Amino acid sequence: MTSRIWFSAEQKEEMWERWKRGESISSISRALDRRSHSGVQLVLSRHGGIAPAVRRRSARALKLAEREEISRGLAAGLAMRAIARGLGRSVSTISREISRNSGVHTYRASRADKRCWDQALRPKQCHLERHGRLRRQIAQKLALQWSPEQIAGWLRRQHPGNPSMQISHEAIYRSLFIQSRGVLRKELTAHLRTKRQMRRAKGAQVWAGQGRIVDMVSIRERQAEVEDRAVPGHWEGDLLAGANDTHIATLVERHSRFAMLVKLKRKDSATVVEALAQQIGKLPETLRRSLTWDQGTEMARHKSFTVATDVQVYFCDPHSRWQRGSNENTNGLLRQYLTRTTDFSKISQAQLDTIALRLNQRPRKTLDFDTLANTLQTVLR
Repeated sequence: MTSRIWFSAEQKEEMWERWKRGESISSISRALDRRSHSGVQLVLSRHGGIAPAVRRRSARALKLAEREEISRGLAAGLAMRAIARGLGRSVSTISREISRNSGVHTYRASRADKRCWDQALRPKQCHLERHGRLRRQIAQKLALQWSPEQIAGWLRRQHPGNPSMQISHEAIYRSLFIQSRGVLRKELTAHLRTKRQMRRAKGAQVWAGQGRIVDMVSIRERQAEVEDRAVPGHWEGDLLAGANDTHIATLVERHSRFAMLVKLKRKDSATVVEALAQQIGKLPETLRRSLTWDQGTEMARHKSFTVATDVQVYFCDPHSRWQRGSNENTNGLLRQYLTRTTDFSKISQAQLDTIALRLNQRPRKTLDFDTLANTLQTVLR
């Protein structure tokens, strides 16, 4: 009977291929004819969801066929020099091979080959393990909810001429997910936006549609200056949902990606429009140009908003949230602080401002790892 934990090399290869395609653990277990998914879970989690590199023998290492020739030569009483000459190897190579594998009288090819393969698993120190200062800085930034990509970009800016203080974001993820490295503590994964314990493939997302809004102006009528992000003052907005049917409004400035959060008592259009108008009204005139929203009914009174703020509202096409890409990305980042199980009615505007401040002080790859706040401040000078 096959163990539910043991997998052949072919099964492991199929397992990782399916995992990289985004299949679930249950689906992979069924494909491998396993009643329980615990075996698949164990293999995947052991490697942090990251497929291990395929092991290959060095071209210079002795092959099994060569070891069998050595074994036959010893059994026939041949000298080491004769065996080496027949294999085209140096005498010292043959001598070391025999001495490290029980000697002339008990040498066995298959046992020697397996021992060589097992001993090749000598882990080398990774970059983070060799550089304690770098490791401490990464742990500190992870505790501040910086993403590995943000940390890697910030390190390149801070230490441009010091390779020992630079690292790729992939190496940070590997050190977090593959705990056998023993470099970064597993607890630090709690500070990642997704809080995942291992790498997962990106799956397809299906978006739900929204209702129609009277007299809405299509995003296709938006000025060209909005599209190229050259001029500040054009915003993208949306609602972020929490527990117990509570919501907050999120606003993101397209040029700098600067974010603002607005507390809402209710989700109805009158409440949302009034709250947004008050928030936008606090901005200088140069930052009040347009607002792009999806076709949610919370903006049904968009005309009232435009009258109060002199800011034109444009609406995205159905099923096209990518047309508010900056806002969607920011909403994803906000889930690190405001989860779907959070009751937003218990969070004050001051707390929302603190969260926005922390987000705006994080470096962003799209801004060459400058912060959102600094980018916007530069524009206003």
